[in-house]
Amino acid sequence: PLQLSDIRSQENKTFLSMINNVLTTDGFYFCTDYDLTHTLQRLANTSPDFQEMSLLERADQRFVWNGNLLRELGCTARGNSCLFIVMKPCRINGKIFEWILISRRSCFRAGVRYYVRGIDSEGHAANFVETEQIVLYEGAKASFVQTRGSMPFYWSQRPNLKYKPKPVISKTTSHLDGFQRHFDSQLLIYGKQSILNLVNQKGSEKPLEQAFAKMVSGMNNGMLNYIAFDFHKECSHMRWDRLQILVDAVAETQDEYGYFMVNSEGKTVAQQKGVFRSNCMDCLDRTNVIQSLLARRSLQSQLQRMGVLNVGQRIEEQAEFEKIYKNAWADNANACAVQYAGTGALKTDFTRTGKRTRWGLLMDGWNSMIRYYKNNFSDWIQTVWFCWFQDSIDLFLGNFAVDESDGPTPLRVQKDWKFLTLPIVMLVAFSMCIVCLLMAGDTWTETLAYVMFWGAASAITATIILFNGQDFVDAPKLVHKEKMD
Repeated sequence: PLQLSDIRSQENKTFLSMINNVLTTDGFYFCTDYDLTHTLQRLANTSPDFQEMSLLERADQRFVWNGNLLRELGCTARGNSCLFIVMKPCRINGKIFEWILISRRSCFRAGVRYYVRGIDSEGHAANFVETEQIVLYEGAKASFVQTRGSMPFYWSQRPNLKYKPKPVISKTTSHLDGFQRHFDSQLLIYGKQSILNLVNQKGSEKPLEQAFAKMVSGMNNGMLNYIAFDFHKECSHMRWDRLQILVDAVAETQDEYGYFMVNSEGKTVAQQKGVFRSNCMDCLDRTNVIQSLLARRSLQSQLQRMGVLNVGQRIEEQAEFEKIYKNAWADNANACAVQYAGTGALKTDFTRTGKRTRWGLLMDGWNSMIRYYKNNFSDWIQTVWFCWFQDSIDLFLGNFAVDESDGPTPLRVQKDWKFLTLPIVMLVAFSMCIVCLLMAGDTWTETLAYVMFWGAASAITATIILFNGQDFVDAPKLVHKEKMD
């Protein structure tokens, strides 16, 4: 038998704990008699051969997270789909129906906030999530699908100790090839696309919006519709009612796309002809708010068509169901955010209540600070690791394969001495500066000289650390490819 060194044995335990880290993450689901990876519409438009396949064979591989681990087990194994499912029996007008919300997160270009942005060479977008809202009532079924995903070109935003690192668009890579692959795939799967870009149209986010708009225009494809909506500008000063501007602007397009519906006799009476692809920077907070509003508008039409809602009634007036609806969408936002950003979502006070509150602003500030801490100092406390989770995902998905030999692994790579020395020097210098202030010398000039010396040493060291901020921040160790550009 192969004899492993003590170091390698410890590394193997680390790899096992990484796999366990992913497996114990909330948001993995499997079902023995229903294909969670496909929408109702995709399942309805299949061939007899498709129905005879095992669930693993016919699954949409974008959403099978344990596919790499199941490869050697064959078609008898069950695939795990990720990310969020809620099923609620609901009542309106004394009529009971099932309301379901499913979000499927792609395992292609999977990872965590800041470390995984944009697309890869195959056109897979970071943090891509397909969200399907389903209604079941007396044998009838209806479905409305939306997608979200990182802006599909090559850009990065590596942590560098600053609260909000500046995004960088790659100048060395041809964007159009990956961009074309991404939307060719999206158009084939979903039909027409309305892109809702919610990023700021000023500051560091502006170049990203301009690049996205330019690339869509360059494709000159009538199946793509691009809409830029500066979420933060439009909703500034708590004016969240202005979101209705966007909902009204896309209402005609939403009516054109429609939704999927099967009547109580099993006959397909409507097909969804396109989807809204929403994004902000993280595709979390702003994106989820907009998706919940569009989904409600679709649900209004579905429930009226099914006979659950009477003519003239509105979902917003159904207090019991509205509470279920808002809380489920807020929970969906949190599920997406925890896996990608390490904290709950922002702006969920609006999703849960329909109002933006000052308490919600305070909670957003707290979650933003937690995100900053995790993005920049995640290895310092192992219970809130961030790079660790990126490495865990890469190992789990097979992006990194462990060498069976006893050779060195990326886990053994140690940082240069300066990454430990400089912070210590800064801390000592700052401490000495405080001590000199508290314990004055014989003369004020002597005290001032000491304070200036140690203050200057502290400031110079801090400047060096901030200037080389990216080098002082944790980075994933196992995979260094496009996601690390």
